[in-house]
Amino acid sequence: METSLFQFSSLSPSSSSSSSSSFLFLRKKQSFRFTNVKHPNNLSVRASSSSGDSVVVTLLDYGAGNVRSVRNAIRHLGFEIKDVHSPQDILNASKLIFPGVGAFAPAMDVLKNTGMAEALCAYIEKDRPFLGICLGLQLLFESSEENGPVTGLGLIPGTVGRFDSSKGFRVPHIGWNALQITKESEILDDIGNHHVYFVHSYRAMPSDENKEWVSSTCNYGDNFIASIRRGNVHAVQFHPEKSGEVGLSVLRRFLYPKSSITKKPDEGKASKLAQRVIACLDVRANDNGDLVVTKGDQYDVRENTNENEVRNLGKPVELAGQYYIDGADEVSFLNITGFRDFPLGDLPMLQVLRHTSENVFVPLTVGGGIRDFTDSTGRHYSSLEVASEYFRSGADKISVGSDAVYAAEEYLRTGVKTGKTSLEQISRVYGNQAVVVSIDPRRVYVKDPEDVQFKTVRVSTLGPNGEQYAWYQCTVSGGREGRPIGAYELAKAVEELGAGEILLNCIDCDGQGKGFDTDLVQLISDAVSIPVIASSGAGSVEHFSEVFTKTNASAALAAGIFHRKEVPIRSVKEHLLKEGIEVRI
Repeated sequence: METSLFQFSSLSPSSSSSSSSSFLFLRKKQSFRFTNVKHPNNLSVRASSSSGDSVVVTLLDYGAGNVRSVRNAIRHLGFEIKDVHSPQDILNASKLIFPGVGAFAPAMDVLKNTGMAEALCAYIEKDRPFLGICLGLQLLFESSEENGPVTGLGLIPGTVGRFDSSKGFRVPHIGWNALQITKESEILDDIGNHHVYFVHSYRAMPSDENKEWVSSTCNYGDNFIASIRRGNVHAVQFHPEKSGEVGLSVLRRFLYPKSSITKKPDEGKASKLAQRVIACLDVRANDNGDLVVTKGDQYDVRENTNENEVRNLGKPVELAGQYYIDGADEVSFLNITGFRDFPLGDLPMLQVLRHTSENVFVPLTVGGGIRDFTDSTGRHYSSLEVASEYFRSGADKISVGSDAVYAAEEYLRTGVKTGKTSLEQISRVYGNQAVVVSIDPRRVYVKDPEDVQFKTVRVSTLGPNGEQYAWYQCTVSGGREGRPIGAYELAKAVEELGAGEILLNCIDCDGQGKGFDTDLVQLISDAVSIPVIASSGAGSVEHFSEVFTKTNASAALAAGIFHRKEVPIRSVKEHLLKEGIEVRI
């Protein structure tokens, strides 16, 4: 099956601060091109209507972010896809899905400048089958405050505004939250009080003017609109394609509205935002050139044998699929293989992402090598180009490491946001919710906090000479090089530069199985208003409850104990549930 991918040029980044001019798909006077993409035959599983005809879903993909997962979910459910490449394609659609990704203003520019806005309004006003996802919901409203005010399609009364972080809620709203269903919606029939996955900084609020549209709300500081429904028109703020089997049920109900699918008998216990349990896979090439999942001991990934071979804990695609089945809330890939010899399009990690996203319907994060680089042919790639390729291959978030350290150092030195750093460019194009900064600090003990210029913390465990204080020195190059910046200072700086989440590692705890460094996690999670993922050191289920009760971490990540099957993900969640901590089951 051949489809036409709606894609806008070009890949060249801009230093302009205007969000509408900074998007990849709005370059060069809104020019766009159509690229024919051949999909593997085994992905084209046809669904049939009662008349025996093949059922085709029309997808409005305007070229931003990870829409691959929506495509994979639709195909997984047995439907073929037709891509929109003209306004008439919208009007001719029998079922239209609009998975909006990115920022409000550039998306509206695309719709208006290509004639799609008028066609979309006409399609919806005729009560044709429509499903908007995330930004695809927000654009239906009158306006948005995001880089605005910006006028929307105006089909639903109301303004899309930013979450209020002053109330102590972290922005972006990232994670699995509960729905409060307010009216019959059909597509939500099989959710059964389970969590669904949200990732956004802006939301629409219910009001007397739009209450006839609202089918469910979600609480995050305030009750915001989680879904709308009027007739055959549906839209959701959450991501069904990233909400596991529950999310697939939403898509299935939209695609099979009159089917005899029975409601799922089991009921969940979702009541609020869940603490996330994330499985991490460190991926690198072994000495034979094969990509394997490995795990370090304080970042050393080689076995202590005469052969000194790379520790091999399995194949990345297979392990990711198993963790999805086991209940991981996200899967994170860390690419620790050097790739300067590869052209960007041939990176082995891209194939891992593409294959994983075919069957894993929870968020995928990829890190490692998100920076400017030049391959063996002399071709130069910007960090934005590298990130864009990862997004197109199935990543929902990218994790930036060393490059973020250098950017933060320069920002703290000059106090100037240049707009050219990887964090600024990628967050401007894809939103800060898609940008994770991975911090790799090492504990440095001091006798007196006044001895150093960096933020210190009173430690729970004394240093080797009885020191009561420590600061956390950031490192680059896989922990091999210390830098003159602390984890506290780095976290504050990268939040200002556009990071939407922090992955907080600790070299001292890595692979030790003695628990997370709660001193460090508390320091950083209290310093920023974005979500913090605790990493390094988990060895038992109790370590997860400890980090969630002692700190403000939003998620906890582990690798080796999951790979070696020492602590199953299911056991972690059952323990957290018994401790009264909200988790997705």
